[in-house]
Amino acid sequence: MHDPAAADRRPFHLVETLDAIPAALTGGVVAIGNFDGVHRGHQAVLAEALDRGQAAGRPVLAMTFEPHPRTVFRPDQPVFRLTPPGPKARLMRALGLDGLLVVPFDRAFASIEADAFVSDILLGRLGITDAVVGYDFHFGRARGGSPAFLAARGARDGFSVEIVEAFADEGAEPVSSSRIRDALAAGDLGLAQGLLGYRWFVEAEVVHGEKRGRELGFPTANMRLGPDCRLRHGIYAVTVAVGAAVHQGVASYGRRPQFDNGAPLLETYLLDFAGDLYGRTAVVTFVSWLRPEQRFDGVEALVAQMHRDTAEARAVLGAVGPGTALDRALGEDP
Repeated sequence: MHDPAAADRRPFHLVETLDAIPAALTGGVVAIGNFDGVHRGHQAVLAEALDRGQAAGRPVLAMTFEPHPRTVFRPDQPVFRLTPPGPKARLMRALGLDGLLVVPFDRAFASIEADAFVSDILLGRLGITDAVVGYDFHFGRARGGSPAFLAARGARDGFSVEIVEAFADEGAEPVSSSRIRDALAAGDLGLAQGLLGYRWFVEAEVVHGEKRGRELGFPTANMRLGPDCRLRHGIYAVTVAVGAAVHQGVASYGRRPQFDNGAPLLETYLLDFAGDLYGRTAVVTFVSWLRPEQRFDGVEALVAQMHRDTAEARAVLGAVGPGTALDRALGEDP
């Protein structure tokens, strides 16, 4: 499989409309799918695209859709997004792709016939030479386009199609985004990391909070995650990247039962840091689960536990290595 640590640093293009595709991304290889999580199964698809593009000296891009199609058709059941467009683009760049095309998805787009999707988008706008998809990829009106349909169009129209089979983990279970969502909802970071092939992370702006952490001696960088986030409420050992600087930290995600039991918030205490991060974009990487969120008998008991959490986070973060090749590539790409 392609080694992300060896990825070159050619310009990366994040394209968020079909009308803005740069010439640098045309005439190449496209990997198509939702790629939520960019997990090890997705990486097998992307690695095949990269191998083909690099062998032919052609650009390689991923095409994905936003919002997640399942959320469009079932808005009352929004999908817990593992990798919204920002994190997804970070991963695609770290893996060595040349670009990510995020196609706006709505019911009108979903009504496009499979033939038109191939003719107008893959050939007309992208001028592809190769397409790479997973075995279960479907597209077009009523999911009329299957991998077999795409392969038949490729044979007719002169582009190659590679269909990548299901990817299983070391326990012979299929790697899937739903398994990863369930693992994160259970606080099982080890399983999630094993399926992803990297440490899960979130990216958001640091916002003002109630300043309670500052009053307790633990000032925090506060971030609001999406309302669909199902990460288990609790305390985590994390790293925090702001620009090129990376800090160790201990984070709480939850409703603050000691105080207001309000809307979920990610509150991160950066170790050995003093500064103002308001308005900055931070990337919080979850390294280890420490304990559940809980209510204490009083503020003094809470503060005592926060000191213990900080000590445990230091110990955990001091003992872990740099992670996988993809973790290292992400760390080199602020």
